[in-house]
Amino acid sequence: ELDVKKLWYFHRRALVFIEEKLGYTAQEIPEVLRDPKQLGDIRQLLLLASSSNPPEKELQRWSCAILRVMHVFVHSENDLFSSFSEEIQKQILSPFQNCISHEGSSGTTYLRSSEESGQKDQIALLGFEVKPFKTSSSTVIKLLAKPDALAMSVYDKLGVRFITKSMFDAFRVVRFLAEQNLVSFPHIMPDQSSNNIYPIELFTETVDSIRKRVTFENPSLSEDEIDDIFVRKFEEKQHEYSLLRKENSFSGEDYKFIKFICRKLIRIQLPDKKGSFSFFFPFEVQIMDQENHKKILHGPAE
Repeated sequence: ELDVKKLWYFHRRALVFIEEKLGYTAQEIPEVLRDPKQLGDIRQLLLLASSSNPPEKELQRWSCAILRVMHVFVHSENDLFSSFSEEIQKQILSPFQNCISHEGSSGTTYLRSSEESGQKDQIALLGFEVKPFKTSSSTVIKLLAKPDALAMSVYDKLGVRFITKSMFDAFRVVRFLAEQNLVSFPHIMPDQSSNNIYPIELFTETVDSIRKRVTFENPSLSEDEIDDIFVRKFEEKQHEYSLLRKENSFSGEDYKFIKFICRKLIRIQLPDKKGSFSFFFPFEVQIMDQENHKKILHGPAE
């Protein structure tokens, strides 16, 4: 009986979703499929969805559509995140937030190493954002749009975004996250990574050439001079290197960033001291420079 109640609940959710998110009107959905009293037994959806009777073609297609949305809702709302969202968010986000500080006088946001690390490193940021965890509706839209996607493979329910002043600082953030153990290389999912800001091989090659230019007589270069060197190198050699971009037909060509999915071990204490258990949960890290961040605030990319 409890399962039947849950199925009717997801039936209602599916109808609301189809109308509010997909733009169909209630009148377009056959009334017999909308009204629980007329449908009678929810298993009728299965029978109608498998019907080969020509007069029932419209009922067959709509039954399939409703079942599909119900199916995705059931999977998206019965995962670990739906049960332990508060603990997951706390354990993943807190280490990042502890390294973010705001200087009141200048209004600058800094990514700073923690005192416990014994290192003194800081990077001025233009912004640090916590990606709101995906709601059921946004997850369902994603899963419906990608028929081969599974609820368990939605890796970006939770994430953080760093906005840096320059492309060079974007790579500094990557190094900072690794050195401060905020991300762990073995826990990164390689097939989910993207870097279409600057080719990493060319980046390291350019850094080496900049090092050689820093001498006792010429001890430093300005940020603008460093940026100019990277731009010139890219213009000269871009045909020799390739950028890494995970295929995504739903994302604009101008969407340029460093992105990876990492996993964190989450530890859950059961109520009344009845023990604990743990599991790995994925989260997304995005790093963008100022120029590319501006592009997603306006126009098609927005």
